[in-house]
Amino acid sequence: LSLAVAAVRAQVQQEPLLETTEGTGINISCSHASKVSGDYVHFYRQLPGRGPEFLALTARGSKKLLDIAGELSVSEDGRSSALWLGRPRRGDAAVYYCALGD
Repeated sequence: LSLAVAAVRAQVQQEPLLETTEGTGINISCSHASKVSGDYVHFYRQLPGRGPEFLALTARGSKKLLDIAGELSVSEDGRSSALWLGRPRRGDAAVYYCALGD
């Protein structure tokens, strides 16, 4: 039972596909209604043929990500987050994941 509860509490939802052109900013959003105060929002990406790469985490507010010219932000109520890529390049094409955790 505790495993089932943990799995339900950790659920997140993301849009299945987003597209942009090189240099045009894009917002990758994530909703997580079950986030609790101790949770951090983690963002990862997986480039084709590679393993997952950690990008950033934060519990609330916004955090600049200089390595990818972006910003990670979590809403005031903690129920949603977004990864903003300000100047995406072809090399940023990847599967992006959000997750909740310590």
